[in-house]
Amino acid sequence: MPPTMSADQRTAGNTLAADLKRIFGSRLEALVAYGLVGPDQLLHTLALVDEVTFPDLNACAPAVHRWREIGLAVPLILSRTEFHRSLDVFPVEYGEIVANHVTIVGHDPFAGATIAEADLRRSCEVQAKSHLIHLREGYLEAGGDPRETVYLVASSTHAFRALLGNIARLDRGVAGPGGAERGDASLAEFAERTIGVPGSLIREILSFKAAAGSIADPSGLFSRYVNATERIWEYVDGWRRR
Repeated sequence: MPPTMSADQRTAGNTLAADLKRIFGSRLEALVAYGLVGPDQLLHTLALVDEVTFPDLNACAPAVHRWREIGLAVPLILSRTEFHRSLDVFPVEYGEIVANHVTIVGHDPFAGATIAEADLRRSCEVQAKSHLIHLREGYLEAGGDPRETVYLVASSTHAFRALLGNIARLDRGVAGPGGAERGDASLAEFAERTIGVPGSLIREILSFKAAAGSIADPSGLFSRYVNATERIWEYVDGWRRR
């Protein structure tokens, strides 16, 4: 099912479109919204133009505060050429936009845009290894403090959810749904069935909140979390199309 925008998001998107049309005129080729269920509650957008110059940025800058006030993140502004030529560099980020977006201005702005499977696999591996390193270093920095460990787990769940969603897209094909379109239960089932990580552990991690600080010793959960992340990285590192 394609993503949909709320009435407030649609109004904000139309306001942004009007502002960008005043700045870029006919040079604005397309404007799309994406990340409609992001954690920051802001509407994320991508504007494709013929080129981006410093005077363009200077013209946009005064509107940024007003855009934030109506629920808009600062738009990502790229030339169409830049976007297509960097698909191999940002296959996860741009792939999510291509797969799940709502067009505000323009027609089919991603016609011909493809994400190479090898690029997506490599990006997932980087994401998995980075998450593992983050957990290990964060635990050392916490110095064994249970409260800091609780915060480390709670603050990492969004990135962990995104990682699992991206691996699920890789496994299903680069055009498959990502983390925002798959519920936690679905991601847990996928991790257990495909990667061999217990679904109950995935659900526990993804639902973990900082308020769970009543856990006297969170090191047991954290140990299982790190082991699961190691297994996930190993899976992506050795991934092959089945």
